[in-house]
Amino acid sequence: MRRAIVLGGSIAGLGAARVLSDHADQVVVIEPDDLRLSAEVRRGVPQGTQVHAVLSMGSDLLERWLPGLTDELIADGAIFNRGDEIEHYFDGVLKVRVPEHTIGLTRPMLEGHIRRRVLDDGRLRLVQGRAQGLLFAGERVTGVRYVPAGAKESETLAADLVVDATGRGTQLDRWLSVAGWSPPALERMDLQLGYATALFGSGDELPELNVVQAISTPQGPYRDSFAAARVEGGRWMVVVAAYGQDRPTRAPEEFIRRCQDSRIRPIDEIASRCPMEGEVTTYTMADSRRRMFTALHRFPAGLVAVGDSVASFNPVYGQGMTSALLQGSCLSAYLRSGASLDQPAWDYFRRVRVIVDAAWGLSTLMDLALPHVDGPYPRGYRFTRWYSEVFNRATFTDPDLHRLFLEVAHMRKHPRALSRPGTVAALTRALLASRLGSPRATV
Repeated sequence: MRRAIVLGGSIAGLGAARVLSDHADQVVVIEPDDLRLSAEVRRGVPQGTQVHAVLSMGSDLLERWLPGLTDELIADGAIFNRGDEIEHYFDGVLKVRVPEHTIGLTRPMLEGHIRRRVLDDGRLRLVQGRAQGLLFAGERVTGVRYVPAGAKESETLAADLVVDATGRGTQLDRWLSVAGWSPPALERMDLQLGYATALFGSGDELPELNVVQAISTPQGPYRDSFAAARVEGGRWMVVVAAYGQDRPTRAPEEFIRRCQDSRIRPIDEIASRCPMEGEVTTYTMADSRRRMFTALHRFPAGLVAVGDSVASFNPVYGQGMTSALLQGSCLSAYLRSGASLDQPAWDYFRRVRVIVDAAWGLSTLMDLALPHVDGPYPRGYRFTRWYSEVFNRATFTDPDLHRLFLEVAHMRKHPRALSRPGTVAALTRALLASRLGSPRATV
């Protein structure tokens, strides 16, 4: 492959660019924002001030592609968190602690380090500009049309492969339609989600705790979900999330009150004891969405999509960045298979569908219980929801089941691992032990 073009310099785009550097003589990343401003929140990432999670699967992929990245992040102030420093709550109940790991840091810091490492490769070139469309010749994409930063006229750039990593606002559907191709069907699920994030200074509070995740369900006693993580500088970054008319505002007093009313001890303690630094920032997300590429019968060769251009999930569950990186892994497998770039990338999209369907199934299972969401309900939804609730109760006290649940949540294992015969048997034993008053010992 002589040249590949990646449209978008997000985490998804940078991951794809890193993968492509193993297969192309040159990789060009076209991004509207000035990526030299590595310490700032980019205009193209309006949620960049919010809490972001790199699940353990995602951090392992980054370390595989960019060896030593984790140590670099930690040396620059990121916080490496282990199982005994992490607490998970579900409807206000603390789950048993189990081995896991995460990295606490802000989005600009993470993106800045990844960008520097990826662009250090001499085969990669960064172009500041805005994509305007795709170039076609027969049944394939042959390049892109874009407007360089500061210019008025568009330019063209040829490529053997184009990767759309432009995010939720992608123009891919329009570009395909203009060229006479049917765009993929877009499935949406109503969310009406709003979340607010604030930074707090830290002192001697919670000395053995670095991460808190507290998920609330519509059937539970609380309306808000929370997450808190220590980030560079030792500060606490706290997010409050809720739906519909309950969405949080930018008022600092309201933010602190909601934290204090959370019934989650560490969340209350941070808000009550630590000084808030700066302003509360908010972000809203109307829906989850995914594009059904594999349902198409015809698609141009030389074109793929990654990240939010493919699917965008409820951010409460932290799947977005790790899903995007796993899609990069799918692109790597597709290219290593020797597939012809003169044929549509069906094998790539089939691999991606496995990743997207797994993440979509997990997040929408919870979202479908929201009072303002009216479907579409997948086959077997009622049983799946019941089983999920039973499994969640077991993870309060059973370390083996909680560890398995986290492996699925961190996208290390497919959700079907939760319903295999051996798991069902372990779940039955855990529930019987709990009813007999002898729960498993905690870790």
